[in-house]
Amino acid sequence: MQHLVWNVDPDIFRFGAIQLRWYGVLFVGSFFVGLAFMNWVYKREHKDPKNLDTFMMYMIVGAVIGARLMHCFAYEPAYFIAHPLEILYVWKGGLASHGGLIGSIIAIYIFSKRYKEDFAWLLSRTAMAGMFPAAFVRIGNFFNSEILGLPTDKPWGVIFARVDNIPRHPVQLYEAFSYLLIFVILVYIYRHITQQFATRVLPGIFAFLLFSARFFLEYFKTEQADYSPAIPFTVGQLLSVPLVLLGVLWIVWAFIKTPSGKRWQPSR
Repeated sequence: MQHLVWNVDPDIFRFGAIQLRWYGVLFVGSFFVGLAFMNWVYKREHKDPKNLDTFMMYMIVGAVIGARLMHCFAYEPAYFIAHPLEILYVWKGGLASHGGLIGSIIAIYIFSKRYKEDFAWLLSRTAMAGMFPAAFVRIGNFFNSEILGLPTDKPWGVIFARVDNIPRHPVQLYEAFSYLLIFVILVYIYRHITQQFATRVLPGIFAFLLFSARFFLEYFKTEQADYSPAIPFTVGQLLSVPLVLLGVLWIVWAFIKTPSGKRWQPSR
């Protein structure tokens, strides 16, 4: 059986100590795609998008700091406690999406206070745009031959030649596709509910769908942490469960809080 052999150089180019990597281009590019989407949202809801460029910078900084800290202390705590200065070595890799979410929420809160935006409104709309970084980062992981899937004999298995000669689930692409599908679902819902209900319910739907997908797809991954939990779940699954439950509770709260007549857009 023939499998795709993936041996693409993760660097686009190198010039001495300077290098440009596919991962970095995809990561930063995803925020520009999200920025374009947020411009559409602002115009659709007749809001002034003048501070969106600044908002993007807040989001990048918040996502990187949160993702880095979560990786260091949730996935490799022993190493980074022994080498604390290396927490700053972001260019060496090691970002965790759960931490990126927490960092992004903190960034949204700080931005909303600084620029007098409604935090709940901004959080709910950014939940849609946030699917782009989630998806693009996983494509970046694919280019880096990292976050590997478990071995498989399926015809779509991929051999990551920079790692070994074993066909594996391209779980990075599974995740990227899942997150783009979630984006489509969120936008579809957003276009069919009232703005008030969108503000209340979208963060809950986002958390439920994103981390349910993450929990399920962990079954196709190799363990990323440098230790094994005492129960038969990966660290990624353990971090996802509270967010899935939070999403369910958030959705229930949004439905209780919003009268049925104020949930859906009138039929056209």
